[in-house]
Amino acid sequence: MQAIWRQVEQMRASGVLGQLVRFGIAGGISSVVYSLVYLPLTAYVFPPRQAVAAVPFAFAVAVVVGFFLHSRWSFKGHAKEPGAGRHVKFVIVQGSGLALNAVITWIGTALLHLHPWIPLIPAVFLAAIVTFVLNRFWVFN
Repeated sequence: MQAIWRQVEQMRASGVLGQLVRFGIAGGISSVVYSLVYLPLTAYVFPPRQAVAAVPFAFAVAVVVGFFLHSRWSFKGHAKEPGAGRHVKFVIVQGSGLALNAVITWIGTALLHLHPWIPLIPAVFLAAIVTFVLNRFWVFN
């Protein structure tokens, strides 16, 4: 138990813990935005087995919200690379999250015939982990 507390203290002292908490909150907001776009599209526009078609639209809106939250709050003061280079890296990282979301959504809806909201759970969880690591160590380092 003491080893865990030492690790938490090291993460706090290095700033990673604060970034992780802020990233989680900002990511939660982005996930809500994603869901608010994705779920109506899958309910009224795209058939359930083609729910993956809603992913790019929902992701585009969530990426815009996420960029402002992450660059101005989650990783504020952490980025060493100014301007366009960071924006390009952020878009690449979000593209990896988009691809991950699309694959999970496609597997869940097209192959497993699950309701479109069910793949949201693993998609959002896995995309959050992948994008945090990439944002922390590549985009905003």
